[in-house]
Amino acid sequence: MTDDIIPRRKLHEEVAARLEALILSDDYAVGDALPSERELMERYGVGRPAVRQALLTLERMGLVKIASGERARVTKPSPKVLTDTLGGVVRHILAEADGARHFQMARLFFEAGLARWAAEHATDEDIARLRDALEANRADLADVNAFNRTDVGFHYVLAVIPRNPIFVALHEALVDWLTEQRTMSLLNPGAAQMAFDAHQRIFDAIAARDPERAEAAMRAHLLEVSDLYWRGMGEQ
Repeated sequence: MTDDIIPRRKLHEEVAARLEALILSDDYAVGDALPSERELMERYGVGRPAVRQALLTLERMGLVKIASGERARVTKPSPKVLTDTLGGVVRHILAEADGARHFQMARLFFEAGLARWAAEHATDEDIARLRDALEANRADLADVNAFNRTDVGFHYVLAVIPRNPIFVALHEALVDWLTEQRTMSLLNPGAAQMAFDAHQRIFDAIAARDPERAEAAMRAHLLEVSDLYWRGMGEQ
């Protein structure tokens, strides 16, 4: 097995990459146990620390599950892996000077696209669920904290409608930031009513199957939210 010996630095990265390739090529299917640590050490000519670090890397990627006293087993990655990873990225980018503005722009592109897609493809059940989210938002107009939650809930339904787990993961990765931004913007008098009215316009356009109007309504809403946020922050 000398061809498998790794003559490089960062041995755990090389081991992880080779095991990942085997998993992705179906040499190891979901539920299969990987070779023992000792077998992996012999196969790749590395020490136990490199093997263990490689397995931890694969676990963070959602490709394996590690249990004490057992061999690592292949698992199917879930959207939560993407959510957890993106959540950390979001926090780092937001710490930068223009981080919030970058995310506001990204959110505008993302959610405007979701609104257009919903207007074109949403089922009757999707429309009903979005209507329920809108009514929940209406019911909480007098309670800022509750309104904040149902505001995010309305946008969550839009992320769910395409039935693409990546969209849901993107939304969930941004939830903390969205909540903080909404809390700040809702400090402005009348902001909750403005937000609800915008949600109503977005819903009406989607229910009417009008993608142009739905996208325009979402864009106008998010630009308004951004403006209120920066006013609350003392900026324009």
